[in-house]
Amino acid sequence: MISRRQVLSLVLFAVAGGVQQGLIAADWPTFRGADRTAFSQEKDLLQEWPAGGPKLLWKADGSGRGYTSPAISNGRIFLLGDSIADVSDSDEYLICLDLKDGKRLWVNKAGSAWKNGQPTWQSSRSTPTVDADRVYALTADGELFCCNVETGKEIWRKDLKKDFGGVKADIWGYSESVEIDGNQLVCTPGGEKATMVALDKLTGNTIWSVVREGDRGAGHASIVKTDIGGVRVYVQTTGGGALGVRATDGKLLWSYPMEKTTAIIPTPIVKDDLVFAVAGYKRGGALLQQIPDGNGGVDIKEIYPLKPELGNKHGGVVLVGDYIYGDSEDSGIPFCAELKTGKVQWRKRGTGSGSIAMAAADGRLYLHYANGTMALAKADPNDYEEVGAFTVPGSGERPSWSHPVILDGKLYLREQNCVLCFDIREKNTDAKSSGN
Repeated sequence: MISRRQVLSLVLFAVAGGVQQGLIAADWPTFRGADRTAFSQEKDLLQEWPAGGPKLLWKADGSGRGYTSPAISNGRIFLLGDSIADVSDSDEYLICLDLKDGKRLWVNKAGSAWKNGQPTWQSSRSTPTVDADRVYALTADGELFCCNVETGKEIWRKDLKKDFGGVKADIWGYSESVEIDGNQLVCTPGGEKATMVALDKLTGNTIWSVVREGDRGAGHASIVKTDIGGVRVYVQTTGGGALGVRATDGKLLWSYPMEKTTAIIPTPIVKDDLVFAVAGYKRGGALLQQIPDGNGGVDIKEIYPLKPELGNKHGGVVLVGDYIYGDSEDSGIPFCAELKTGKVQWRKRGTGSGSIAMAAADGRLYLHYANGTMALAKADPNDYEEVGAFTVPGSGERPSWSHPVILDGKLYLREQNCVLCFDIREKNTDAKSSGN
């Protein structure tokens, strides 16, 4: 017979488990989600959209111009942007919004707005990273800073260029979203002085740094964590190609060079011991296998080399089952390919035009086209089939490059100087669950 104490323990365990699941479901705390896959575990989502798209729940105008996507944690949205409404200057700020209605909670000045290059490509590009009571942000100029999530008060700040000798491999500024792993904050200053560094997330003090000889500088990708034979590995791509670094001490475990090109942007896809490293500008995608060497290290084996037909410039690729989906370079023509062989299954033009920032959930692809079209399509290796599309309000002034966020039955989009929240939950979910 179960004692009252045992019953109470089971209840508390169940409640704690439910709270933990709730925390997991309520967070998209950094670029492409907590695991960097741009794949949401959400279920019971609309499988088709009505004409005009799903219901718009709220729109937060004046939330700052930029290309960062929303980072969401504990009922708050964080992003970087410039030219914010009701702010006296046009500098760049870290912005915090209320998840319920998009109302601004606070702003903290990040630095000068990024104004290099073509005007329509300017403004913020790095998505903040949230960890418990702190949020971390990186400006295009390389200013990395940590703030309190409740107040926005700055706690510490580093400069990737001045403090670590960091360099970019291209002219478009830093875009990485930093990675938090235990007590470590890991990021990529780039170059031959500090290709990657680990900092104490509470103080900003350096834990270790690693150099890849000949590294051309930071790209735009964000670090992905993986475990191989008991070894934690940080996988990243820079302007010099892909690399793997041991988390405990910063040892460079492996390197996969890529020929110099305009920019290397997409974040790698990691599945078990496999790494899909991809770049645009006619470079393509390659599949690597990480193999433990038995001495605390990890080697790589090339499953297939860079295939130009798998190239993706900056919209990213997503893995659904055994297949990868992405935009063909930045053409606005999505493709599907088998991960383990690189064989292209289909390549079809959709409703929108220009590059596609892509995410996936519940058997569907979410495609945010550069021209402001938002499309829903089946994640089907047999063919491309759209099941809804609409023009995002507020689009058109600049390219729509921000990545979609799918969370708690809602679709969040950053469209330049506004953030939008759409209801994408299937309306008869409750009826189904109750048996009605």
